[in-house]
Amino acid sequence: MEELVAKIAEAYASFIADANLQAEKGNKAAGTRARKTSLAIEKLLKEFRKASIDASK
Repeated sequence: MEELVAKIAEAYASFIADANLQAEKGNKAAGTRARKTSLAIEKLLKEFRKASIDASK
């Protein structure tokens, strides 16, 4: 589970960097990367939810 949390943190950091580039400088490519990363984060969070439920049983 620690590995999963580390992956989520890494993906989130990447998302924040790209989202800031789009918001501050209007970088369209960074916006595309941020949207792609947001989908990856969503998948990782679903995995986390599943692992968390399994760990609590």
